Amino acid sequence: MSNVQKQIEEIEAEMARTQKNKATNYHLGTLKAKLAKLRSELLNGPGGKSAGSKDAGRGFDVTKSGDTRIGLVGFPSVGKSTLLTTLTGTRSEAAAYEFTTLTCIPGTMKYKGARIQVLDLPGIIEGAAEGKGRGRQVISTARTCNLILIVLDAGKPLTHKKIIEAELFSFGIRINQVPPNIKIVKKEAGGIGYQEMTPQTKGMNAEVCRMVLKEFKISCAEVILREDVTVDQFIDVIEGNRSYMPILYVFNKIDSITIEELDILDQMPNYVPISSRDKWNTEELMEEIWNKCNMLRIYTKPKGQIPDYEEPVILHSAKNPTVEEFCNRIHKSLMNSFSHAWVWGRSAKHQPQRVGKDHELMDEDVVQIVKKAG
Repeated sequence: MSNVQKQIEEIEAEMARTQKNKATNYHLGTLKAKLAKLRSELLNGPGGKSAGSKDAGRGFDVTKSGDTRIGLVGFPSVGKSTLLTTLTGTRSEAAAYEFTTLTCIPGTMKYKGARIQVLDLPGIIEGAAEGKGRGRQVISTARTCNLILIVLDAGKPLTHKKIIEAELFSFGIRINQVPPNIKIVKKEAGGIGYQEMTPQTKGMNAEVCRMVLKEFKISCAEVILREDVTVDQFIDVIEGNRSYMPILYVFNKIDSITIEELDILDQMPNYVPISSRDKWNTEELMEEIWNKCNMLRIYTKPKGQIPDYEEPVILHSAKNPTVEEFCNRIHKSLMNSFSHAWVWGRSAKHQPQRVGKDHELMDEDVVQIVKKAG
């Protein structure tokens, strides 16, 4: 066992036996900061480069294609290869023994006009973030995806879900979270400035803030907390190399469990039950993928022609995208000659409506771009 791994286990053991209350907040914060630094060193070497850097265990060399990319992550022999074949038609070797897939197999599925690249990644095992079983390569590639599907065997214990979540967390992936609203500005002098815009009830205060920053060798900075955050979230912002990714739990092989067991699973958020072998419920899975990736279809209409309903422009946005975002998705230089646009669809007050670059579009709108004269 490496010296760093031994230190991590010692700190984790001390945290486990320390009671959580106001009096121990400072001590627990110190331990969490030390733990984060040691984990970063374990993943990236003594230089402490970011978890996404090329020295941190390079991912599989797969060219990104299509409108979005999703990765299949899970233990060996949970049905990832069969699911890839079901969704995309791409043949990935599937067998009853473990570790059938030894490299990354890409495939492309079409849904609502969008081309979605699906990556069948090799099965990971406990300790993947430390490099066991090509785990770093698998998780490094998963970080490049817009959405991760955690594929689980419905007949296996739910502890498998916790193990995979822990491995992804160790590698800097934050599951179904958004970046915390914290601003940290480093300064040349002036010490630590600390402001709370909302009351902190999860362990953060000025003393803990200064101690954590000291652990990361930051002596002068302005810190503004705009929401109620934990010490772990504060450390994530300091490290600056976290990936906040949407995750969907796909419980495969539901043909092997009872209705009562399925009812228990049904209480879990962000989950879809399927049987990739029997092609059960794959339509709901594709709809959930579409919603999780926040995809919208915008159809183009050349002047004097009918709209192109076969190849929509796919935009990713949690809120309604603007005409400017639509133009930039087609080509970055399009806005240089942009005059106005004609829009048909739900976002238009009348059909068509002449709009500027700030007009917000909605799903399945039709847009005609008009360039400047001359």
